[in-house]
Amino acid sequence: MKLNYRVIIFALALVFGLVFSVPSLLNLPAGKKVTLGLDLQGGLHMLLGVKTEEAVKSHVKSIAASIKRFSEKNDILIDDLNFDDKGVSFTLLDSDDKSKIEEYLKNLKGVKVAFNGEKVQLTLTPKEIEKTKKHAIDQAIETIRNRLDQFGLSEPLVAKQGDGSILVELAGIKSAADEQRARELISRAARLELMAVDEERAARVYQMSDDDAAEYGDVILSDVKNPKIKYLVKEIPIIEGDMLTDAHVGFDQNNRPVINFTLNAEGAEIFGDFTGKNVGKRLAIVLDGKVYSDPKINERIGGGSGQISGNYTVVEAKDLAIALRSGALLAPIYMLEKRSVGPSLGADSIKASMIALISGFVLVMIFMVVYYRMAGVIANIALVVNLFLILAVMALFGATLTLPGMAGIVLTVGMAVDANVIISERIRELLREGVSIHKAIEDGYSNAMSAILDANITTLIAAVVLYVYGTGAIKGFAITMSIGILASMLTAILGTHGIYEMLEKKIAKSKDNYFWFGIKA
Repeated sequence: MKLNYRVIIFALALVFGLVFSVPSLLNLPAGKKVTLGLDLQGGLHMLLGVKTEEAVKSHVKSIAASIKRFSEKNDILIDDLNFDDKGVSFTLLDSDDKSKIEEYLKNLKGVKVAFNGEKVQLTLTPKEIEKTKKHAIDQAIETIRNRLDQFGLSEPLVAKQGDGSILVELAGIKSAADEQRARELISRAARLELMAVDEERAARVYQMSDDDAAEYGDVILSDVKNPKIKYLVKEIPIIEGDMLTDAHVGFDQNNRPVINFTLNAEGAEIFGDFTGKNVGKRLAIVLDGKVYSDPKINERIGGGSGQISGNYTVVEAKDLAIALRSGALLAPIYMLEKRSVGPSLGADSIKASMIALISGFVLVMIFMVVYYRMAGVIANIALVVNLFLILAVMALFGATLTLPGMAGIVLTVGMAVDANVIISERIRELLREGVSIHKAIEDGYSNAMSAILDANITTLIAAVVLYVYGTGAIKGFAITMSIGILASMLTAILGTHGIYEMLEKKIAKSKDNYFWFGIKA
């Protein structure tokens, strides 16, 4: 027996497969392991809806805030700045500033501008409204995914389903407390706003209705700790959450958890200018429509940093910081469907899948040995290495194994052995024609190669398409099938060829084609 490069590569593949698959097979505490999906270990399945009309209103509000900042920065006098879900309106007090405001409004995309004397009306175009709604869904998917990644869940599935729904699957959620925490983190808007307190009318807030406040461009908000405490603040915020760059948990002088936040350069400049011009007044720190504090401005605050204090636990503060860091949801989300998958159901799925996998694997191996004798044994060796490689690659890249993924492995077993069936049949045909062992092996692999490549490449293309356009379970099936096909090309073709080359002289010397290939004399 003589070693060759094919056998060496095959041996290295076996070592690689064993090293990286054993932690998953034996559930060792150390090493990278394959993550089990929702259907195998239990967890939470949710279908969420998005209130896209709120995103449109938020977009309009953002335009109003930007107009307010521009006018203040350029000393342009405007009055009656109002907005609703359709657009923004304001009055230009000095006609000499018309050219400046026209130039600024011209650069706003997706907005129709109409001048009626000194009255200016802005409305969103239908195209911009649809674009805003679509962006709200896409942004919600990305934000929820970022939050769950920071939450510490492995391989959460967050994907668009249909026109406006979001599918969320969280594997490994074991307790009701974990489920509630995850749901709150997902649904939290985390919209941070710094809003000026209307000092002139603040004392009358308890005698005012929402309509009364709206007449002055104000809004009434309640305290986060005590809903009976009310604040009258300017409806258009000074700072919005999209100017936030970081948020992390800290502790105050009483060792209570607080959220320290940092603003970007634009936010820091606006914050510094506002606090410099409003010393002695109050600034409300508002999160999701609730006032967390209304500190008095004692001096200009530079550096673009601030603090949110509240009656938090450390876990609550951590989750809030995660929500703020990952960005605010442009539109609220709501539950369309919720389904919990218990760990026991996952265990039953694993048991049934393992029975199917092992049964199929054993039956295939028995057939190969009975029909092809030693050639079947060699094919089975390649099959075992193929399985180790699939698990090793999935563990190495932290892939998630789902029930359809296990079906993909079962299918791969059949496809991997199929290559060796084609090769063995080609070799048997040539041996029946009386050619030498060397020529039968080499020509057998050569003749079988085109059929094997065609089958594997077309199946691989189908798997790639399934992965690109599929979601969830379909992706799991596509991943395992793709890995299995590539692994079988290495084991079932290169590996077995190398073993035959190593044993070639021994096969020729024995002259027992029935023992080696199952050919009856």
